[in-house]
Amino acid sequence: MTEPAHFVSLGPEQFVKEASAIVEKAQSRGVSLRILGALAVYVHCLDIPDCTKTHQALARNGDGKPMFTDLDLIAYKKQSRDAIKTIQESGFKADPMVNWFFGDRMMVYEHPQTKLHVDLFFNKLEYSHDVLFGEKPGAGRLELDSPTISLGDIVLEKLQPHQMGRKDAIDLIVLFKGHEVKENNGRNIIDGSYVANVLSDDWGFWYDLTTNLEKVRSLARELVDQNKLPPEWRETVIGHTDELLRIIENTPKTKKWNSRAKVGMSKPWFRPVEELMPS
Repeated sequence: MTEPAHFVSLGPEQFVKEASAIVEKAQSRGVSLRILGALAVYVHCLDIPDCTKTHQALARNGDGKPMFTDLDLIAYKKQSRDAIKTIQESGFKADPMVNWFFGDRMMVYEHPQTKLHVDLFFNKLEYSHDVLFGEKPGAGRLELDSPTISLGDIVLEKLQPHQMGRKDAIDLIVLFKGHEVKENNGRNIIDGSYVANVLSDDWGFWYDLTTNLEKVRSLARELVDQNKLPPEWRETVIGHTDELLRIIENTPKTKKWNSRAKVGMSKPWFRPVEELMPS
């Protein structure tokens, strides 16, 4: 993820309004365009006031800084032409240099007036580990939810970095506080079976995700000890992450996973990433 040239002064509600308008315009064209990252967490918690209020209060980017600095979107590559057209018709201008280098997997835009920065991804996120969404409408994961990606995909996205930052852990605390983990899919449910099945074939992803989950749990305890979260948040977050870990543990692993597990950390298990993650 490239760093925006200017801080955007838009508040969370305005970010939601701008992002939702782009997604709705794309949807009117039959384009599956979805919101990623921290904004996806925020949108999913809009009907849970305690979560949105706490998400704002924890200042994920630091005190005095905007809650969100850019907008991350994903579409199917097969619909890229109409997705790009939608973004451009919303007033955004392309970054020709970045798009020339990375246009096969992502494109970058900025609004000349608002300075709102948009990163548009296609089919998958490729960072420390891959998060796959499919390649064409009707046969992928983007239709599972709207205007954001599904909760299970948000969990994979946020937990995949080899070096997960504090702001990602904050996002996940809020997400796990507001949503249960179950062994099935649903708009307001974290699909633990889907997450576990992805990890069952990829030891490296499993290792980093489960390590990062413990960081989320540790930060939840720390924030409660600092009186920045009420005690019930710790119990709920740890309870929901316990359930995800139980599902992951009980899901059979593939031969590929078991073979790689024997190698362990003696060889690199993640992709070195120079680009920044979605915010």
